[in-house]
Amino acid sequence: KDNTVKLWNLSGQELHTLKGHSDAVWSVLFSPDGKTIASGSKDNTVKLWNLSGQELHTLKGHMREVTSVVFSPDGKTIATGSWDRTVKLWNLSGQELHTLKGYRNQVTSVMFSPDGKTIACAGYDKTVKLWNLSGQELHALKGHNGYVLSVVFSPDGKTIATGSWDRTIKLWNLFGQKLHTLKGNDGNEIVNSVVFSPDGKTIATWSFNTVKLWNLSGQELHTLKGHSGKVYSVVFSPDGKTIATDSKDKTVKLWNLSGQELHTLKGHSDAVWSVVFSPDGQTIATGSRDNTVKLWNRSGQELHTLKGHSGVVTSVVFSPDGQTIVSGSEDNTVKLWNLSGQELHTLKGHSDAVWSVLFSPDGQTIASGSTDKTVKLWNLSGQELHTLKGHSDLVLSVVFSPDGKTIATGSSDNTMKLWNLSGQELHTLKGHSGSVDSVVFSPDGKTIATGSDDNTVILWNMDLDNLLIRGCDWASDYLNNNPNVKDDRHLCDDVLNRK
Repeated sequence: KDNTVKLWNLSGQELHTLKGHSDAVWSVLFSPDGKTIASGSKDNTVKLWNLSGQELHTLKGHMREVTSVVFSPDGKTIATGSWDRTVKLWNLSGQELHTLKGYRNQVTSVMFSPDGKTIACAGYDKTVKLWNLSGQELHALKGHNGYVLSVVFSPDGKTIATGSWDRTIKLWNLFGQKLHTLKGNDGNEIVNSVVFSPDGKTIATWSFNTVKLWNLSGQELHTLKGHSGKVYSVVFSPDGKTIATDSKDKTVKLWNLSGQELHTLKGHSDAVWSVVFSPDGQTIATGSRDNTVKLWNRSGQELHTLKGHSGVVTSVVFSPDGQTIVSGSEDNTVKLWNLSGQELHTLKGHSDAVWSVLFSPDGQTIASGSTDKTVKLWNLSGQELHTLKGHSDLVLSVVFSPDGKTIATGSSDNTMKLWNLSGQELHTLKGHSGSVDSVVFSPDGKTIATGSDDNTVILWNMDLDNLLIRGCDWASDYLNNNPNVKDDRHLCDDVLNRK
């Protein structure tokens, strides 16, 4: 709201402040090639900038605040949505190409199709309009009874899904024909969540105790009924042929894609909060409020009950190779188990409940996040390697970089912190005014996105190699001269050799 856009590097250093807007900046994004930044503002304009922070062009034409900005997939066209009830198309030189008119109320969302040839625009007038790049209206998608807040194309570009305040998701084809309306089980309940099958051909939605399967034509394929309590989660097996649902009714059910109930996994004495397939899809692990983890085969047979926790099991995960199971619990511990159900190690050290556990990409390191404000790193022998201390409030999110060399943590203290595998805090990235609830790396590891209770998402430009070098520079004297350092003395040798 200070009317600026800021660029930062991985060290948390402010690179540039993009000044020029005269009112709050509501939308910021990079072009597909990463060379141009577009910012939309309450001052009715869009500005284009280069990575040096230089203003390239100001796109003037809207009469009210710009709420949505998006690049076409090829990066050559920009579409902007505004509260002035129009969408405008621009080229990278800042020239207005077309104005898309016809809305009776504010435009809330703009999206290009994957091939870049069609634009879908949603608004408060309860409709979605489809346009071509010449600014011609192709179709109007009418049918929602509430504001349409989101619109998205399927990966193949043949189906459009729209989400509305009327508590429905509608599927449409590119001709503007409504294919189907996805509702809660009685039309009045909110759809809790939506998940695609691994091949993207089936959609699963659930509300309360009912799961529905749909195809991409929007046809309801099957309704999965059988649970007598709330369904907490739905997961597809890796091969996409089996669906597992867990429930407050103390059971897990397995279903095929025809909606037939294959097996009911009974054995837990309290609600089942989590269900996960092993990487090969042959084993299912479930975590429950009854303090146990159970292993099952695809036939629904209980293989083992993993007993040992004295509190609710909050998180269960398989190692990447599928040979080890890790569980986190409200009893403040993390436990490692093998596929025979034998407890391998108990990881003690947290002083409060463990809410998340995860493996590093190579499967050699385990990270556990706790309400004690710390993250701990462990090896597969159950040895505590390091405690990541520094946050002044709850740790809400923990994630490894794709190469497994850096850990990012988000906290209720409004910051994100970066750490190396030695547990050293590399940098604190400040910018949010609310809790950092979600942290994610881009696939190439060069960008981090943080989501916050302050209603913003911040993108951070990360040069991880440079970050590691700077961190090792900082730690080199300690590693080389501290008599208590033994095995880790040469930890940074490979990194510093990159300089």
